[in-house]
Amino acid sequence: MSSKLILLAIFVFSMIMMSFNYDKKKKVIFFGDSITQAGVNLGGYIRLIDTLSQKEGLQDRYEMIGAGVSGNKIYDLYLRLETDVLIKNPDIVVIYIGVNDVWHKASYGTGTDYDKFGKFYEALIKKIQANGSKIILCTPATIGERADFSNQQDGDLNLYSNWIKNFAAKNELPLVDLRSQFHAYILQHNPDNKDRGILTVDGVHLNHIGQQFVADAIWKEVKAIK
Repeated sequence: MSSKLILLAIFVFSMIMMSFNYDKKKKVIFFGDSITQAGVNLGGYIRLIDTLSQKEGLQDRYEMIGAGVSGNKIYDLYLRLETDVLIKNPDIVVIYIGVNDVWHKASYGTGTDYDKFGKFYEALIKKIQANGSKIILCTPATIGERADFSNQQDGDLNLYSNWIKNFAAKNELPLVDLRSQFHAYILQHNPDNKDRGILTVDGVHLNHIGQQFVADAIWKEVKAIK
Protein backbone atom coordinates (compact mmCIF):
# COMPACT_ATOMS: atom_id res chain seq x y z
CA MET A 1 0.00 0.00 0.00
CA SER A 2 1.37 3.43 -0.95
CA SER A 3 2.16 6.05 1.70
CA LYS A 4 -0.69 8.24 0.39
CA LEU A 5 -3.20 5.44 0.85
CA ILE A 6 -1.87 4.75 4.32
CA LEU A 7 -2.24 8.41 5.29
CA LEU A 8 -5.76 8.48 3.84
CA ALA A 9 -6.71 5.37 5.81
CA ILE A 10 -5.35 6.91 9.01
CA PHE A 11 -7.28 10.13 8.35
CA VAL A 12 -10.56 8.28 7.71
CA PHE A 13 -10.06 6.14 10.81
CA SER A 14 -9.39 9.25 12.92
CA MET A 15 -12.55 10.94 11.65
CA ILE A 16 -14.59 7.85 12.49
CA MET A 17 -13.15 7.68 16.00
CA MET A 18 -13.78 11.40 16.56
CA SER A 19 -17.36 10.89 15.45
CA PHE A 20 -17.81 8.04 17.91
CA ASN A 21 -16.36 10.10 20.74
CA TYR A 22 -18.60 13.05 19.91
CA ASP A 23 -21.71 10.94 19.70
CA LYS A 24 -21.06 9.05 22.94
CA LYS A 25 -23.33 10.34 25.67
CA LYS A 26 -21.79 11.41 28.95
CA LYS A 27 -23.20 9.17 31.65
CA VAL A 28 -24.17 11.27 34.68
CA ILE A 29 -25.05 9.43 37.91
CA PHE A 30 -26.82 11.29 40.70
CA PHE A 31 -25.78 9.63 43.97
CA GLY A 32 -27.70 10.38 47.14
CA ASP A 33 -30.63 9.80 49.48
CA SER A 34 -34.44 10.13 49.23
CA ILE A 35 -34.16 13.59 47.68
CA THR A 36 -32.28 12.04 44.77
CA GLN A 37 -34.49 8.95 44.77
CA ALA A 38 -37.47 11.25 44.15
CA GLY A 39 -35.46 13.11 41.52
CA VAL A 40 -36.20 10.47 38.88
CA ASN A 41 -39.96 10.84 39.29
CA LEU A 42 -42.12 13.11 37.15
CA GLY A 43 -41.26 16.66 38.22
CA GLY A 44 -38.13 15.47 40.04
CA TYR A 45 -34.88 17.38 39.67
CA ILE A 46 -33.15 14.69 37.59
CA ARG A 47 -36.07 14.55 35.16
CA LEU A 48 -36.01 18.36 35.02
CA ILE A 49 -32.28 18.38 34.24
CA ASP A 50 -33.05 16.04 31.36
CA THR A 51 -35.71 18.51 30.20
CA LEU A 52 -33.23 21.37 30.42
CA SER A 53 -30.77 19.44 28.27
CA GLN A 54 -33.51 18.92 25.68
CA LYS A 55 -34.43 22.62 25.66
CA GLU A 56 -30.79 23.48 24.98
CA GLY A 57 -30.45 20.85 22.26
CA LEU A 58 -28.01 18.79 24.33
CA GLN A 59 -30.14 15.70 24.90
CA ASP A 60 -27.81 13.63 22.73
CA ARG A 61 -24.83 14.53 24.90
CA TYR A 62 -26.00 13.26 28.30
CA GLU A 63 -27.58 10.22 29.93
CA MET A 64 -29.04 11.02 33.38
CA ILE A 65 -29.16 8.15 35.89
CA GLY A 66 -30.59 8.33 39.40
CA ALA A 67 -28.95 6.37 42.22
CA GLY A 68 -30.74 7.65 45.30
CA VAL A 69 -31.91 5.50 48.21
CA SER A 70 -34.17 6.79 50.96
CA GLY A 71 -32.53 7.18 54.37
CA ASN A 72 -29.00 6.97 53.05
CA LYS A 73 -26.09 8.60 54.83
CA ILE A 74 -22.51 9.03 53.65
CA TYR A 75 -21.43 5.55 54.76
CA ASP A 76 -24.38 3.99 52.89
CA LEU A 77 -23.10 5.62 49.71
CA TYR A 78 -19.64 4.24 50.41
CA LEU A 79 -21.01 0.71 50.90
CA ARG A 80 -23.04 0.65 47.67
CA LEU A 81 -20.59 2.65 45.56
CA GLU A 82 -19.30 -0.33 43.57
CA THR A 83 -22.66 -1.86 42.64
CA ASP A 84 -24.66 1.33 42.09
CA VAL A 85 -22.04 3.62 40.55
CA LEU A 86 -18.60 2.33 39.63
CA ILE A 87 -19.78 -0.75 37.74
CA LYS A 88 -21.66 1.59 35.38
CA ASN A 89 -18.48 3.55 34.50
CA PRO A 90 -20.02 7.03 34.74
CA ASP A 91 -18.36 10.07 33.23
CA ILE A 92 -19.72 12.32 35.98
CA VAL A 93 -20.94 11.56 39.50
CA VAL A 94 -23.06 14.15 41.32
CA ILE A 95 -22.93 13.59 45.09
CA TYR A 96 -25.84 15.06 47.03
CA ILE A 97 -25.71 13.73 50.60
CA GLY A 98 -25.57 14.93 54.20
CA VAL A 99 -29.14 15.70 55.26
CA ASN A 100 -29.72 12.34 56.96
CA ASP A 101 -26.26 12.39 58.54
CA VAL A 102 -27.45 15.46 60.47
CA TRP A 103 -31.25 15.04 60.56
CA HIS A 104 -31.28 11.50 61.94
CA LYS A 105 -29.28 12.55 64.99
CA ALA A 106 -32.41 14.17 66.42
CA SER A 107 -35.18 12.24 64.67
CA TYR A 108 -33.85 8.70 65.15
CA GLY A 109 -30.90 9.01 67.49
CA THR A 110 -28.55 7.92 64.69
CA GLY A 111 -26.79 10.07 62.11
CA THR A 112 -23.07 10.37 61.42
CA ASP A 113 -20.51 11.98 63.69
CA TYR A 114 -18.71 14.92 62.13
CA ASP A 115 -15.27 13.31 62.01
CA LYS A 116 -16.63 10.06 60.54
CA PHE A 117 -18.60 12.02 57.95
CA GLY A 118 -15.41 13.62 56.62
CA LYS A 119 -13.48 10.34 56.56
CA PHE A 120 -16.19 8.45 54.67
CA TYR A 121 -16.71 11.38 52.27
CA GLU A 122 -13.02 11.60 51.43
CA ALA A 123 -12.74 7.82 50.95
CA LEU A 124 -15.78 7.91 48.66
CA ILE A 125 -14.27 10.63 46.49
CA LYS A 126 -10.94 8.83 46.18
CA LYS A 127 -12.64 5.67 44.93
CA ILE A 128 -14.69 7.56 42.35
CA GLN A 129 -11.64 9.44 41.09
CA ALA A 130 -9.66 6.20 40.86
CA ASN A 131 -12.40 4.93 38.57
CA GLY A 132 -11.78 7.85 36.21
CA SER A 133 -15.06 9.70 36.81
CA LYS A 134 -15.39 13.42 37.30
CA ILE A 135 -17.24 14.64 40.37
CA ILE A 136 -19.65 17.41 41.34
CA LEU A 137 -20.30 17.96 45.05
CA CYS A 138 -23.48 19.38 46.56
CA THR A 139 -23.99 20.70 50.06
CA PRO A 140 -27.13 19.50 51.90
CA ALA A 141 -29.72 22.22 51.48
CA THR A 142 -32.03 22.46 54.45
CA ILE A 143 -33.62 20.86 57.50
CA GLY A 144 -36.31 23.43 58.16
CA GLU A 145 -36.79 26.64 56.20
CA ARG A 146 -36.82 29.33 58.89
CA ALA A 147 -34.71 32.13 57.49
CA ASP A 148 -33.25 33.32 60.81
CA PHE A 149 -31.20 30.16 61.45
CA SER A 150 -33.53 29.08 64.26
CA ASN A 151 -34.16 25.60 62.81
CA GLN A 152 -33.13 22.93 65.29
CA GLN A 153 -30.23 21.55 63.27
CA ASP A 154 -28.98 24.62 61.43
CA GLY A 155 -25.72 24.58 63.38
CA ASP A 156 -24.77 21.03 62.44
CA LEU A 157 -26.02 21.45 58.88
CA ASN A 158 -23.82 24.51 58.45
CA LEU A 159 -20.87 22.63 59.96
CA TYR A 160 -21.20 19.64 57.61
CA SER A 161 -21.87 21.88 54.61
CA ASN A 162 -18.76 23.92 55.39
CA TRP A 163 -16.73 20.72 55.48
CA ILE A 164 -17.91 19.88 51.96
CA LYS A 165 -17.20 23.43 50.74
CA ASN A 166 -13.69 23.38 52.18
CA PHE A 167 -13.02 19.91 50.77
CA ALA A 168 -14.21 21.02 47.31
CA ALA A 169 -12.01 24.12 47.41
CA LYS A 170 -8.95 22.20 48.63
CA ASN A 171 -9.31 19.56 45.92
CA GLU A 172 -10.51 21.92 43.16
CA LEU A 173 -13.79 20.07 42.67
CA PRO A 174 -16.96 21.64 41.24
CA LEU A 175 -19.42 22.58 43.98
CA VAL A 176 -23.14 23.29 44.01
CA ASP A 177 -23.58 25.09 47.33
CA LEU A 178 -27.27 24.37 47.78
CA ARG A 179 -27.07 25.27 51.47
CA SER A 180 -26.09 28.87 50.72
CA GLN A 181 -28.31 29.15 47.65
CA PHE A 182 -31.38 27.88 49.51
CA HIS A 183 -30.80 30.26 52.39
CA ALA A 184 -30.45 33.23 50.04
CA TYR A 185 -33.72 32.30 48.33
CA ILE A 186 -35.54 31.72 51.62
CA LEU A 187 -34.43 35.10 52.95
CA GLN A 188 -36.23 36.73 50.02
CA HIS A 189 -39.31 34.49 49.85
CA ASN A 190 -40.11 33.58 53.46
CA PRO A 191 -41.17 36.82 55.21
CA ASP A 192 -43.26 34.88 57.74
CA ASN A 193 -40.31 32.68 58.72
CA LYS A 194 -42.19 29.44 58.01
CA ASP A 195 -40.41 26.16 58.61
CA ARG A 196 -41.59 24.62 55.31
CA GLY A 197 -43.48 25.31 52.09
CA ILE A 198 -40.99 27.59 50.34
CA LEU A 199 -38.69 25.12 48.57
CA THR A 200 -39.75 21.98 50.45
CA VAL A 201 -42.91 20.16 51.47
CA ASP A 202 -41.69 19.24 54.96
CA GLY A 203 -38.53 21.26 55.59
CA VAL A 204 -36.37 18.65 53.83
CA HIS A 205 -37.91 17.10 50.71
CA LEU A 206 -38.31 19.32 47.67
CA ASN A 207 -41.57 20.77 46.39
CA HIS A 208 -41.97 21.62 42.71
CA ILE A 209 -40.20 24.97 43.12
CA GLY A 210 -37.35 23.31 44.99
CA GLN A 211 -37.02 20.59 42.36
CA GLN A 212 -36.58 23.20 39.63
CA PHE A 213 -34.21 25.21 41.82
CA VAL A 214 -31.94 22.21 42.34
CA ALA A 215 -32.19 21.19 38.68
CA ASP A 216 -31.09 24.64 37.49
CA ALA A 217 -28.19 24.77 39.94
CA ILE A 218 -26.81 21.29 39.19
CA TRP A 219 -27.34 21.47 35.42
CA LYS A 220 -25.17 24.58 35.29
CA GLU A 221 -22.24 22.60 36.72
CA VAL A 222 -22.89 19.41 34.73
CA LYS A 223 -22.72 21.13 31.35
CA ALA A 224 -19.62 23.08 32.42
CA ILE A 225 -17.60 19.85 32.66
CA LYS A 226 -15.76 19.12 29.44
